[in-house]
Amino acid sequence: MSEQETGEITGTKDRTYNIIWFTEQALSNALRLETYIGDAERDGDQELADFFRKAQHESQKGAEQGKKLLAARILQEG
Repeated sequence: MSEQETGEITGTKDRTYNIIWFTEQALSNALRLETYIGDAERDGDQELADFFRKAQHESQKGAEQGKKLLAARILQEG
């Protein structure tokens, strides 16, 4: 197994970077799902649109949790 970057190279600890990465991915996913919702609605597939809306909600929720966790950890370090 290769050694993991622990902040010496980037200046940011892996844990902090991981929270940032997760939050960005959750937000990106929420944006992408907006397109999928529109596609499903244009095709008249309300079941699929609702499925993507639920998934979008979960992505938004995850992003909010990530932002809160990151903010709390930044305050702890400061």
